[in-house]
Amino acid sequence: MVKKPCFGILEKVFPLGDRGLREVRPECFQCPERISCLKTALDTREGVEMRAEVLERTPAKGLMGRIKRWSHKKALSRCVDREKKKTK
Repeated sequence: MVKKPCFGILEKVFPLGDRGLREVRPECFQCPERISCLKTALDTREGVEMRAEVLERTPAKGLMGRIKRWSHKKALSRCVDREKKKTK
């Protein structure tokens, strides 16, 4: 199956809206590949950076919250490392 030219491109499938928030484009809701497309977009370097920014803005409450946040940061760090290895 041939994928659409927008498949997995974060700025095309999950662009910044007028209010500075990311929004899924309305036409994406009808696409049968929407789930795998968005997952692919979130696994790109831009997607990992966006997820890291969201994590930075999210407050960590209590010890468990800080531990979970640290764990999520480590996982994102591994994703960034994998992306760097792919581009070399």
